[in-house]
Amino acid sequence: MKLNNIKYWTLAAILGANLVSCDDFLDRPAEDSYNVDNFYQNDEQCFQGVNPLYNSPWFDFQRGFFKVGEVLAGNYYWGSSPYLTFTVNGTDEDLINMSYSLWSVNAYANTIRERLQTAGGSEQTRNTCMGECLVWKAMAYFYLVRTFGAVPIVHSNSDDIAAGNYNEKYKVQIPDVYEYIVMTLEEAIRLLPESNSEGRIDQYTAKGLLAKVYLTKSGYGMSGSRNEDDLRQAAAYAKDVIDNSGRHLLANYSDVFRLANNFNEECLLSWHWSASSDAWTCQNALQSDLAIAGFDEFGDCWGGYNGPSVDLQDAFGENALSPTRYNGDTRRKATMMMCGDVYEYFWQDKGGFNYINFIYDTDNLGGPGTYQSATGANEVKQLYGNANDHLTATGVSASSQHSQLSTHLLRLSDVYLIYAEAMIGNNGSTSDESAIDAFYQVRHRAISTYERPSVITWEDVWKERRLELACEGDRWYDYVRLSYYDPQRAINELTNQRRDVYYGLDDLYKTYYQTGSFTVNPDEHRYNPNAVKPNVTISSFTLPFPTEDVVFNPHLMEDPIHVDVRSEFSY
Repeated sequence: MKLNNIKYWTLAAILGANLVSCDDFLDRPAEDSYNVDNFYQNDEQCFQGVNPLYNSPWFDFQRGFFKVGEVLAGNYYWGSSPYLTFTVNGTDEDLINMSYSLWSVNAYANTIRERLQTAGGSEQTRNTCMGECLVWKAMAYFYLVRTFGAVPIVHSNSDDIAAGNYNEKYKVQIPDVYEYIVMTLEEAIRLLPESNSEGRIDQYTAKGLLAKVYLTKSGYGMSGSRNEDDLRQAAAYAKDVIDNSGRHLLANYSDVFRLANNFNEECLLSWHWSASSDAWTCQNALQSDLAIAGFDEFGDCWGGYNGPSVDLQDAFGENALSPTRYNGDTRRKATMMMCGDVYEYFWQDKGGFNYINFIYDTDNLGGPGTYQSATGANEVKQLYGNANDHLTATGVSASSQHSQLSTHLLRLSDVYLIYAEAMIGNNGSTSDESAIDAFYQVRHRAISTYERPSVITWEDVWKERRLELACEGDRWYDYVRLSYYDPQRAINELTNQRRDVYYGLDDLYKTYYQTGSFTVNPDEHRYNPNAVKPNVTISSFTLPFPTEDVVFNPHLMEDPIHVDVRSEFSY
């Protein structure tokens, strides 16, 4: 998962010549026919021009998206990963790729938007496409500021290149970066229609994202409480989406993540990938990193030794040292495979996927033969299944490291929980009916026996966010925003997680598979008693810039400057 080593400052120069050509669900200009002079002449070409922003420049962020969002957060165990032990440095390949990818998105968005300003076609289409560019730009900056802290603002790549100052950019203070994101999304809201074609960004995408931005920025620079004005803005934008977008939660939680529902109404913002093997960087490759060897037919799955963390299992009320599953919360099975689980939506042509049978029935099912996961669980989200599952859902075949499974970045349930938390605000709890209703809709879908409460607390919403959004690349950023105003609480929670491994799982599960007997010997089958707590400090919530970026632009090591973004930049 590595782009060519092209510095983000100069990428726009290449974009002026051509765009990546991928045969995916979104048409786009072909390299052999596209140039600035003969393209962007009509509505169709305007949409084709913006389509690459839904996948290609994001490709090299996929692994960082998961390792930062889930491994660093303690939701996922990934062997000796520095993200597990808080030892990430500027030479880490996934961090480097993540940074380059995010700056590439910004360059794509800036350059395509500039092309659209003089495009042919209707004003409505041009505005819609420019609005889509701005939402993707805002999303890239939202990841950048929450990952690296203060970052430069590259408002126009072409202007910086023309001025020759692309290696003289200074970091901008974090509040100014957030103000720039807010300004960008406000302009996107002005340009976007209330509804758009299936799977595309619309006005409510921008409003939902803006609600999340306001909730995040509300704590920055505060101590123990959050900015009331920001909380009110977060609540207002979230409520607008809830009341007026026409979107609803899907009845069945696991359906959100199935191939057949790539463009479901619950998902406001998603990466939409292509399974075409003719092009690289347009595809979803996460199944290769996360699935057990043999899960598909392409020999490209190597994630069996990793898995959802013991701490996440604890949060779901699960215990890998038991054959009995707690199935009261449907999100658990939709998030992690555990002993006893069978999935009807994976391996449909084989009658479903039986987790433990697959592991040990090597003659018939092609599993690894030994239990690999160190935690007693393997991933479910981000997986599509086997070749038949992919073909049945999409009509096209998957191939090695190529799937079409959409990656959802902002869901309606997230917006519900944003609203509930913003309404709680600095009070610790609320009895507001609309806030309780938003929380209840999310939890009741997962736990059908859950009764509507009369009061909800911040702790209720905090835990609910973890269970609802687990393994979707988001949890670390909840800790970042908590660290803005209550760093000790964030540190304490991360430090006290069970982020380590179980011993003796293969022996335990193999015996169970062979005999049906499940007998735990506490001396052999146990959580690592010598697990070392991670060294989490306030500096842990800001990751280092890639070393190469610092060499390229030494200003990244200097203190950030204040910029009045609304007077300095304009759309």
